[in-house]
Amino acid sequence: MILLIILCIIFASAAGYMGYRAYILAGLLADIEDYYIDVEKTNIFMYAKIQRAYDNMKQIDQLGAFESEDEAGTTFQMLKQVIDELKGDFDAPEKKEE
Repeated sequence: MILLIILCIIFASAAGYMGYRAYILAGLLADIEDYYIDVEKTNIFMYAKIQRAYDNMKQIDQLGAFESEDEAGTTFQMLKQVIDELKGDFDAPEKKEE
């Protein structure tokens, strides 16, 4: 009889501990989800800013004089490369996790 009571106390303690850990892990998961959403919003904001900067540079350089220069042209090329990479990331279909 005493053995049964001791086993019940041990199982109840283990169940309580597992419930506590599940509660803590659920909170961490919610925090990570919020962080992921914030990072995604920041990425979209930065992509829009970079795209707008490139468009403004193209508008300022309507004749193409700066784009054909070595130093300024390199900046144009680097910005265009970053925009293309980001566009590939943002416009790519989402990968499904299996």
